[in-house]
Amino acid sequence: MDEILNKLLETRQLDREEAGLLMHAIAGGGVNEARIAAVLAAYVMRPVGLEELLGFRDALLELAVKVDLRNGQTVDVCGTGGDRKNTFNISTLSAFVVAGAGVPVAKHGNYGMSSTSGSSNVMEHAGYRFSSEPGKLERELDKANICFMHAPLFHPALKAVGGVRRQLGVKTFFNILGPLVNPAGPAYQLSGVFSVEAGRIFSYLLQREGKSFAVVYSLDGHDEVSLTAPVKRFSPQGEDLLTHEDFGLPPNDPSSLHGGHSVAEAAKVFMQVLENKGTLPQRHAVVANAALAIQCFKKGCSLSEAVALAGESIDSGRALKAFRTLIGMQNG
Repeated sequence: MDEILNKLLETRQLDREEAGLLMHAIAGGGVNEARIAAVLAAYVMRPVGLEELLGFRDALLELAVKVDLRNGQTVDVCGTGGDRKNTFNISTLSAFVVAGAGVPVAKHGNYGMSSTSGSSNVMEHAGYRFSSEPGKLERELDKANICFMHAPLFHPALKAVGGVRRQLGVKTFFNILGPLVNPAGPAYQLSGVFSVEAGRIFSYLLQREGKSFAVVYSLDGHDEVSLTAPVKRFSPQGEDLLTHEDFGLPPNDPSSLHGGHSVAEAAKVFMQVLENKGTLPQRHAVVANAALAIQCFKKGCSLSEAVALAGESIDSGRALKAFRTLIGMQNG
């Protein structure tokens, strides 16, 4: 292990096997916190290579607590985070809108490491009880059309590095890994990423697995469809550029997407959007992301049709119902 760590700290790239061995060692407690911090810092200084990412991902999936949910016939809506924009919880809200539109959602998420409120923060604040019990997740999916998987419960390595990541407070290669290691293995996926380079890596990996996916990066740096700038989309059909006009929605100002300075403030915005009491920019950003996720799942659905389905999920109260049903099951 010393040889692998020295190679990494000398700024040399690891091969796939070495990266896998390192991740196994981290998950197994064989790397202390000081060395974990050094590993994370090494990848702050340079991007993770494809072979390294493959090795890290191999190990995470080998070690993961797996759960079979509808034989993979679900969609995940998950971003990498790390864009330093401190937006409200757009991807998590989009997941409930997608569920309200009739598409089953197996949402994977974690605490915010470089932002005020990650998906796990807002779900925990709402009263959601994290669990890796398959029966609980299946019941939630059956009744609410959505379940939530808190990543550290399914991935020992994520639990091992959580404290160090929070102390560092910057994006690390674990941000890239998060959306790629959903333990339910959904066949459909919308992922937001923090760079074009990450988008291309995601596209390569997801296409190799035969998934129906959309990977998005807004050109002003948002790891989601923000409607504040054109968005680069990667899909099985290739790369294209979408503007607010493609969604039939007006552009957003970046300041309109701010998520607040605390989990409580983020949760307030979250509920306002679900209750159809949010601002139009907030609603539009959520609808745009939900529409792309719906499109991944519903073959032949046009973008304008998907936007209409997402809007109706909010207007009809079905997105809010999915949320209330899920939270209401936590004491059962």
